[in-house]
Amino acid sequence: MPATDPDASPLPTVSLVDVSSYLPGAPVETEYFTQFARSDRMAKNVMFRAPRGRHHVGRDETAVDMIERAVEPLRQRRGTQELSSVDVLITHTQLPDNPVLGSGPEVARRLGMRPRVVYDIHNGGCAAFVHMMALARMILQTTDARTALIAVAQNCAGPVFTQTEIRKLAQAPVPGDGCGVGLLVKDDSAPILDIECRTYPEFAGDMDFTTNGERKYWEPGPGQACVSFTESKVTKVFARGNRLVPEVALAVCDRIGVKGRDIDTFVTNQPNRLFLRNWHDALELPAERHPDTFDRCGNLFAAGIPVTLDVENQAGRLRNGSVVLMSAFAHAGDFAAAAAVRWGAAG
Repeated sequence: MPATDPDASPLPTVSLVDVSSYLPGAPVETEYFTQFARSDRMAKNVMFRAPRGRHHVGRDETAVDMIERAVEPLRQRRGTQELSSVDVLITHTQLPDNPVLGSGPEVARRLGMRPRVVYDIHNGGCAAFVHMMALARMILQTTDARTALIAVAQNCAGPVFTQTEIRKLAQAPVPGDGCGVGLLVKDDSAPILDIECRTYPEFAGDMDFTTNGERKYWEPGPGQACVSFTESKVTKVFARGNRLVPEVALAVCDRIGVKGRDIDTFVTNQPNRLFLRNWHDALELPAERHPDTFDRCGNLFAAGIPVTLDVENQAGRLRNGSVVLMSAFAHAGDFAAAAAVRWGAAG
């Protein structure tokens, strides 16, 4: 958030200087799910229209494995020394490998890092990448730390949505697995122009995680755990998502003095095609300025923004000096965040 005291010394600029990503395994076609699908009215809901493809993490591939592989292109571009000297490490994992331990310390060990600060965050959902940008920027601006690595691992599609009962559900073909990382540096080479984070506690109880029975997910017994939906809740989430992502995006645009329609590139989370269309329409942007990887990767949850940024950057479609706006909402609408960057990342 911007400083509110006009007499306060300006905070140092923080830049998003690089991104990289990783997609596990071979592409999984939608036909894998259609062979198991049951007749279900929910399958016709626009929230669950399937992408053409997605990737699934293997049973023995951990979130730390994914982050290590996502970091590798970044390490090749910037050198081992720059990564090993990172001051702040922040990770977000959709499905923790160990429910007691976060992945941050093991990520640091694998990457040969000795960061002064390690945070494993579980909130932020599909907006976690922007949430972590905000947290990393705050730490860099208010301490003598100079660099931060943020990493998001979406790893629940393969383990959860291919369970024998879950793979029959309407929502099963939509998620995909992937990982994205970003490197932040205290300089003005690719400045973060503004960040907006908003929490909506009134919506926090609207997402259910259930075993479709009385069993708690940690208790032994029958039933396969999954996020569950009802038609009424889907309708509410759809209405909230349509509103929240443009709201936080336009709040950032207003503060940096840029109209939504003048944004060079708009990158969001990607729950389904209808959200994507509605969001760029709300900003009065043509579809070509709102890239996504939905048909190739499905709903990547928190990894959607960094994976799409990396794909666009490596393809040369992000012009240095252009304004890139990121925006997303989480879960059933309990959190939304947006950030604008003057692009200058390595590619």
